[in-house]
Amino acid sequence: AVSSCEKGGQWLQAWQLVDEMVDVCVKRDVCIYSAAVGACEKSGQWLQALHLLFDILENRVQKNTATYIAAVIACTHSGKWLQA
Repeated sequence: AVSSCEKGGQWLQAWQLVDEMVDVCVKRDVCIYSAAVGACEKSGQWLQALHLLFDILENRVQKNTATYIAAVIACTHSGKWLQA
């Protein structure tokens, strides 16, 4: 479901799905986070992409390069290259 949101650039729906996973005790993995960060990147939601990265670090989820790249692209496309 989150990857469908990524493909459509539906960052808010992706964000909500990731958030709901906590409520129902579903484990969030790197694939889920990567798709959510990708949705944020496609929508120019740099701040939300960074929040998801911090969530990855906080929850000690395995990281991958694609997730970081999507967050950096979201920042740079929004003129927030310094945050990247």
